[in-house]
Amino acid sequence: MNIKIETERLILREFIESDEDGIFELDSNPAVHTYLGNKPITEIEEARKYIEILNQQYLENGIGRWAVIDKFSNEFIGWSGIKLINEPMNNHNNFYEIGYRLIEKHWGKGIATETTIALLDYAFENLKTEKVYAICDIGNLGSKNVLLKTGLKLIETFDYNGTEHNWFEISKNEWIELKQKKLLN
Repeated sequence: MNIKIETERLILREFIESDEDGIFELDSNPAVHTYLGNKPITEIEEARKYIEILNQQYLENGIGRWAVIDKFSNEFIGWSGIKLINEPMNNHNNFYEIGYRLIEKHWGKGIATETTIALLDYAFENLKTEKVYAICDIGNLGSKNVLLKTGLKLIETFDYNGTEHNWFEISKNEWIELKQKKLLN
């Protein structure tokens, strides 16, 4: 499908084989996996396999997690994207979920916020969905703050794989209203 989304500082694009070193740097860092089950990868082959899985999701669903690349340095920063969840989760099924994961040195720079805004625009304009969802571990205050800042509402907490998570959602109408009021960056 070859989707490419641009923001002021970033390019979001489909993963390519040469992203394997960036994925390895990202997912081998235990700090990155603090709220992801504490299972960092240990072999470059795991990064290659992850890229293969993402490429399959592009083929099957037309969307997925996209590589986040610095527009000016061409540096791999992490990933951000929209995933079609087509298995039951928190009494929902067949829904779009926003997610992101960044290399630690890029935390706190507004990148997750910038990509989330772009993803919400993409979801409501291109996927024609009426709602978008997100989840994060209840201890992950950084992600919680990004989701709230970008207009998603914390609806409830729920058990996900034995850990309490926050459940967020935003409707297309809520998103349009936020954009019209210029309440976002």
